[in-house]
Amino acid sequence: MKSKTDQDNSTRLKEIREVLSRNKITRGVSPEKLRIILEELGPTYIKLGQIMSLHSDILPKRYCDELMKLTSDVTPMSFSDVEEVLNDSLGCSWKEYFTSIDETPLGSASIAQVHRAKLRAAVCSGSTGDADDACSLASGDGEDPDVIIKVQRKGIYETMSRDIVLFHKAVRFLPPVGDLKNLVDLDMVLDEMWSVAQEEMDFRKEESNMDEFARNNKDIKYVRCPKLYRRFSTNHILVMEYIKGCAINDVAALRAGGYDLDEIGQKFVNSFIKQVMEDGFFHADPHPGNVKIADGKIVWIDMGMMGRLTDRDRKIMVRGVKGIALHDIDEVENAVLDLGDFKGKPDRKKLYVDLKGFLQEYGSASMGSINVPDSMQALMDIMKENKISLPHGMTMLCRGLTHVQGVLAVISPDINMAEIASSRITENAMEDYDLKAELRRDGRHIYRSLHKSIEIPSLTTDIMREYLAGHGQMNMTLHSSQGLSELIYASVRNLVIGLCIAALLIGSSIVCTTDMKPQIYGMPLLGVVGFVFALASSGILVLRYIIHKIMKK
Repeated sequence: MKSKTDQDNSTRLKEIREVLSRNKITRGVSPEKLRIILEELGPTYIKLGQIMSLHSDILPKRYCDELMKLTSDVTPMSFSDVEEVLNDSLGCSWKEYFTSIDETPLGSASIAQVHRAKLRAAVCSGSTGDADDACSLASGDGEDPDVIIKVQRKGIYETMSRDIVLFHKAVRFLPPVGDLKNLVDLDMVLDEMWSVAQEEMDFRKEESNMDEFARNNKDIKYVRCPKLYRRFSTNHILVMEYIKGCAINDVAALRAGGYDLDEIGQKFVNSFIKQVMEDGFFHADPHPGNVKIADGKIVWIDMGMMGRLTDRDRKIMVRGVKGIALHDIDEVENAVLDLGDFKGKPDRKKLYVDLKGFLQEYGSASMGSINVPDSMQALMDIMKENKISLPHGMTMLCRGLTHVQGVLAVISPDINMAEIASSRITENAMEDYDLKAELRRDGRHIYRSLHKSIEIPSLTTDIMREYLAGHGQMNMTLHSSQGLSELIYASVRNLVIGLCIAALLIGSSIVCTTDMKPQIYGMPLLGVVGFVFALASSGILVLRYIIHKIMKK
């Protein structure tokens, strides 16, 4: 007899199959169909879809763009479940720490939901926390501080773990059809998504992210993040200060508050570029809902998903930007090769041609006319087509730049992100510039060049002597393009098939002149079969040729 868990799994797997069947997945998986399937499968897969939208290194851009439409709002869990999670996490009734909690959540997502609450001032009194702890800052004023409680959905880890396993099974039942069949390994994508989701479900990780962000920006007067009440935060709940303010793209509220929209846009971009180029630790999802303006400051919230770039990655990026500015294909190519990892043998010729086309489009444009997100995505597409895997931080950066550009288009469309980024990169490059190291490197290059140039006259003499004596040789290695290889293969295949059909016709004709038994209509059966098979093969070849011509048009 099946256990309740096995019955639940069997029921859920049946639901997954029904959704896939209802959406006719065997006929193809277009971007829109993938989004609809994830929505119908429920909160677990909506969250996975949102994470997948960050992976333009795995999925084609059209799929990522469609998955970005997945809404974060899902049906909230009941307040009784919220209370249960709180009580289990705190080890006592939540009423010992909070005077009230709004039963209606401010927002409800796939992994967690947030509630506004009042923290008892008494529990903060006498706090010995550090200066960054919100409880330390709030203690002593006698008022119950307004807070936000982020509560993880009850049983979400077990639910997502089960759904991932079941979807792995469902994928095995599907034939490799649709737009994705040669583009991605769905099992690999699911494993990657589950790894990211596990990190996001550990609220201690988000707490660590907030600490690191606060340290990196402690000297920036116009940037901050919410203060944490660490004493009440666990793996499943986060308690932080309530940020009043307004969304960064709420133009009416900003103007009513007397804010200069151009100044906000300038500081917003500066803050993001600083996170990327100086800190190597940046907000990966800076959409308007995650960035507020309060008390004259830009407040970055919801740090469950952060991007990270190593110092090496940032230096290579600077080299690439410098190569684009100088229209130096070799410099850009070397930066691309250093930044990514090849999945197989690199085709340097194809990469060179692709990068040349990229520079013709973006390298000759003025800095003020470059669309940063589009240029980044174009470069990433080139790397993907050449089977070069990117650091995950780069794909998150591309998504972040798209959000930043979207905010600027609303609040301050005249501000140019490319110019600000270029200026910031130039400043950082000058600060990190090591004159002695550069002189030593250039000196070595000059020495090697001079040393080798001395041998040029003698080498030229040897070449001319061999040529005049008739002993000159030249080695050539020819590489056919994919199109030419396919043409040669198709030609040889058709020629062989044609010869076989001709031989079959001739052989059948010879057989038909004999009295071989058995016979049909006075002719040997073997000869008739040969004729029919030859004519059928010829008809199939002609039909295939016609269909191929139609498809090409």
